Amino acid sequence: MLEAFVFATIFCGFLGIILKKNLVMKIISMDVMSTGVIAYYVLIASRDGLFTPIISDAANGAYADPVPQAVILTGIVIGFSIQCLMLVGVMKLARDNPTLESNEIEKSNTP
Repeated sequence: MLEAFVFATIFCGFLGIILKKNLVMKIISMDVMSTGVIAYYVLIASRDGLFTPIISDAANGAYADPVPQAVILTGIVIGFSIQCLMLVGVMKLARDNPTLESNEIEKSNTP
């Protein structure tokens, strides 16, 4: 059931990228899709019965792999930086164009 919600989030973000004409809404849709992908990765990577690899008095058992956590953190940081870069690009476009609709920008910049 949780996987269905995660896939619905990814699908909603994808539809937003395809259907929305406003550039800021496209960026937000891309962020929603990225969040869904990260949530799916966390959902698949989490397993029951694994312990965190911390030095303690607990008995030795199956430890969770810390590499997926590092990959997810890296993905979040890269996604945030790409989103900021795209917003700066939209701000530069907004200086020259009165609207942020992609159709209007294409019409005004074609010869």
